[in-house]
Amino acid sequence: MRQTAAEGIQYDRIRAVEWEQDRVKLIDQRLLPAKLEYLLLDSLADGAGAIRDMAVRGAPAIGITAAYAVVLGARSRFREDPRRWRELLEPDLEFLVQARPTAVNLRWAVARMRGVINKVSGDPVAALLDEARRIHGEDIAANRRMGGLGAALIEPGGGVLTHCNTGALATGGYGTALGVVRAGVAAGRIASVYADETRPWLQGARLTAWELVQEGIPVTLIADGAAAYLMQLGKVRWVLVGADRIAANGDTANKIGTYMTACCARRHGVKFMVVAPTTTVDLATADGDAIPIEARAESEVLNYAGRRIAPEGARAWNPAFDVTPADMIDAIVTEKGVVEQPTRAKIAAMMTG
Repeated sequence: MRQTAAEGIQYDRIRAVEWEQDRVKLIDQRLLPAKLEYLLLDSLADGAGAIRDMAVRGAPAIGITAAYAVVLGARSRFREDPRRWRELLEPDLEFLVQARPTAVNLRWAVARMRGVINKVSGDPVAALLDEARRIHGEDIAANRRMGGLGAALIEPGGGVLTHCNTGALATGGYGTALGVVRAGVAAGRIASVYADETRPWLQGARLTAWELVQEGIPVTLIADGAAAYLMQLGKVRWVLVGADRIAANGDTANKIGTYMTACCARRHGVKFMVVAPTTTVDLATADGDAIPIEARAESEVLNYAGRRIAPEGARAWNPAFDVTPADMIDAIVTEKGVVEQPTRAKIAAMMTG
């Protein structure tokens, strides 16, 4: 029996990041779906390591984890020297920022925490923890808002395709593009959900599928290379993706394979939606050409589950992200509203409105 939003179904039970007993508690996403285990972070360096090694991933979740990591770093440095703690903390903050350079939310969160650092007096921990919790709570509220806005764009009865993971595991909770799925399914607007595997880390297979199964939302997993044929058969009406950075003109950096999926969507008349909080919009980045693309280790492509799958001597190219041009995006959904057929002027108006 179909359950609707009016019946109170929220599909919102997963939290990837929590502050618990004076430290950060993370779902170790590298182990999903085989194991649900948690990492307990006691230091800023632990937080940077979890971000760099992709135990936590997704731009909003990275930003939230970074905010809590700043609390841990400030606590340590204040205990070390209550008079010089700001000076001692500054290199730690830059170390944290460099953990994942493409995700603008990381730098944004550290900058916001630095604003508290610059004005707090005495022991900074309470004030910084309050700010980190605000960042976390604001993200969940924004996701719920985006979920409703995005779902309203989808005509009832259609299928959708997701790429990577954009759900509660990638955010403070509920999710960005997967928040649209949650809201759309709850409202009876989405009939079927397909998820790309998303190589080489398989976030779609391991994480998106896991989230939807946990929530009781039916999901069909496909190989990345099957997306074009799926669209050709008319199985989906929308592609829903998140973003790690949105440039001032609307060009969007997201997990590698997003641009390929956008090309297929354009060819087959499938609409393409980017769902991300305004913290992901970087007005200082003029366009996609100016977005730094993280290059990750060759071993992620040459190996699988600890075993080499390519012949010795073969090399690999492993960009973590690609850029989808704004003119291939039908809608950018943020907590501030919906920008259809995004342009520089429309993005600026949304951000200042």
